[in-house]
Amino acid sequence: MKVFTVLWYELLIFKKKFWTITSGAMISPVLYLIAFGWGLGDGITAGGMNYMDFVIPGIIAMSTMTVSFGAVGNDINISRIYYKTYEEFITAPVHMWEYSVGKIIAGALRGMYSAVLMILISLIFKSSISISPYFLMMAFLNALVFAALGFMIGMIINSHMEMNKFSSFIITPMSFLCGTFFPVDKMPGVLKTIVYYLPLTQATTAMRSAGTENMLMPPLILTGYLIIFIFFGIRLCSKAE
Repeated sequence: MKVFTVLWYELLIFKKKFWTITSGAMISPVLYLIAFGWGLGDGITAGGMNYMDFVIPGIIAMSTMTVSFGAVGNDINISRIYYKTYEEFITAPVHMWEYSVGKIIAGALRGMYSAVLMILISLIFKSSISISPYFLMMAFLNALVFAALGFMIGMIINSHMEMNKFSSFIITPMSFLCGTFFPVDKMPGVLKTIVYYLPLTQATTAMRSAGTENMLMPPLILTGYLIIFIFFGIRLCSKAE
């Protein structure tokens, strides 16, 4: 299946840019851990737990979101508009759905790589979070959702400036409002309801509860988002074909 061809292509890029990708995936999350972990962690509780244990799952979820979205969305946008390498895949013997799925999975794996890095770094901060199979499943599902969103948006937006605006108005607010650094319950009524059903909130809530319970609703909601984003992403990609 040609999906593996796309994945192999992405692997070669990853190997070539390993140190750049690794450092880029670590800088912002580590700064957040230092500022909110060491800076605010001592003696503070949130959501009924130590603040360090509260914030680390949120930062891991946020990292999978930003890395997966950026790895796919920015790459698609730049390849379509500036480098014109997108046409190579259109003319290659690869179905557009295979190309779409391959890019999304590759972006999600990039996001999971950042999650693994953050899990290892969290050990330095002496975190006691539970890294269970459910925790890892939710992290990967979150990465898939935002990789699929990045693919869809990368096919829609026709300039790098507009991609930056989308990140500024959608991705960045989610980073701070979706339960990453403080409980969603602290928000006023209507805003709390809206934010609660955003994908990052669902991922953060589920990953934070992984040590005590495996919640059913978050993976269902994230799967719904994933199906919608993949459907429209493949449709947009097929039209370009």
